[in-house]
Amino acid sequence: MDKELKPVYRPVKTPRAFENVCDQIRAQLESGALQHGDKLPPERELAERFGVSRNVLREALRSLEIAGLISLKKGGTGGSFITGGDPKIVSRAFKDVLVTGGMTLSEFTEARILILNDIIRLACDRATEEDFVALEENIERTDEFTQSGDAKGRLELAEDFYRLLAAAGKNKVLGVSIDALTEILMQFLASADKPHISLLIDSRKQFMKHLRARDAAKASKAMTTYLAGLHQHLLTASARKSTLAQKRAKSS
Repeated sequence: MDKELKPVYRPVKTPRAFENVCDQIRAQLESGALQHGDKLPPERELAERFGVSRNVLREALRSLEIAGLISLKKGGTGGSFITGGDPKIVSRAFKDVLVTGGMTLSEFTEARILILNDIIRLACDRATEEDFVALEENIERTDEFTQSGDAKGRLELAEDFYRLLAAAGKNKVLGVSIDALTEILMQFLASADKPHISLLIDSRKQFMKHLRARDAAKASKAMTTYLAGLHQHLLTASARKSTLAQKRAKSS
């Protein structure tokens, strides 16, 4: 991106003025005139340059904050700052569609397996020794947390495992995608009965053996086998939860 570009803010003349403000700031991001870490002009100045009220500007800034594009900080060193985007925004959108019936758990799992297979293929080609060590240390810590009964810590490490795997693949788009899908999975796991943990550790170690050998086919097969079993576990847990809810409804 060319940092010689300067943000240009034009007066807004639409019924939904805050949307136009958002569009202009997004355009500055796309052009490179605004970049990660940049601070927007003070609220009063920015409102004048857009030709909108401060209330309209605040609505636009809140919308951009919700979208993960800016962060609003208070205090003497505060203001509106451009951020790097938040994968949680993507996960919230996916989860909204999932819980409202726009997609099924089977479709969710299928997409996750497909994305992970692409990440594994790239990781087999691009992973460094540091990537391998980080993944192996994660597996060791997961085993330790399992032995100590720390379920919360184990879930956090499981989420980190996929993040480390994506980092080994060296593709940020796939990384953001799997981050979003993994966050949703962790929420499902947190509310479901725990699967057989020993199977997780054994599966992870087998997977790492193939990943270190840079055998994408065997690594993908190991991952797919584990995820298919996890999917079946979630389906069973979901059905059990639905049955209990129906029984409670009948008894009330």
